[in-house]
Amino acid sequence: MNIFTDLTVDGFALWIVLLVCCGVFLASFMDAIAGGGGIISVPTYLLAFHGLPTYFALGTNKLSSCIGTAFSTGRFIKNGYVNWALAAPSIVLALLGSMGGTWLQHHTPDVVLKYLLLAVLPVVAFLTLRSRAWPDEPEDISFPRQAAIVWAASLVIGAYDGYYGPGTGTFLMLIFIRFAKLDTRTAAGGVKVVNLSSNLGSLFTAWRAGYVFWGIGLIAAVASILGHYLGAGLAIKNGSKIVKPTVLAVLILLTVKVLSELIFPEFWA
Repeated sequence: MNIFTDLTVDGFALWIVLLVCCGVFLASFMDAIAGGGGIISVPTYLLAFHGLPTYFALGTNKLSSCIGTAFSTGRFIKNGYVNWALAAPSIVLALLGSMGGTWLQHHTPDVVLKYLLLAVLPVVAFLTLRSRAWPDEPEDISFPRQAAIVWAASLVIGAYDGYYGPGTGTFLMLIFIRFAKLDTRTAAGGVKVVNLSSNLGSLFTAWRAGYVFWGIGLIAAVASILGHYLGAGLAIKNGSKIVKPTVLAVLILLTVKVLSELIFPEFWA
């Protein structure tokens, strides 16, 4: 008996499950620091689920991502890096946005969004590089303006998370720091709360549509928990020193991913 081929989870051989776990761990570690874990985890699931509709990879990824994100979110909350006056309404808005985005994903092609991302990503990278340092202390801004920015971003980026996903946490991090003037650690904590909410909304919609493999998703969630726990600890300890370079790495990887999807669509089909 060959344990790696004879044992199966949801019909997948054990070696495929282990491959998914490795990819999910790396994705979760990066995601806890600066978002963008889907850039690694989604291609990993697509490789493992090759031949099945993309919706299964996206739906199962949301399951493992939700559980792992819950642990890193809890670590930020425990250390006092969540502004609940901003975060509480953001939870509802992110849920609504992600459910709408996932519904739209099941009914429309995403090629337009990919071309839009190719135009947006260089601008985002420029803004990131232009900032010499990311603040470890909040900057001066009125609460109404700050709240409007955070809540609008939660709704819009939450919809993006449900529709496509990779880079969600990174975009939120940039908006929260650059425009809402939050310090790096509080911004990261807020991102975790919003990202968890949008993941839950998207997971619920994918589950209702029947696009989640629960067995492999729950096993991969163990790797996701470990990656998120370690990554969150690193972000809390080092703040902007680790977050900014990780954001730049995420933007580069996301650009490569989008280009590869447009140039080699047969791989992602």
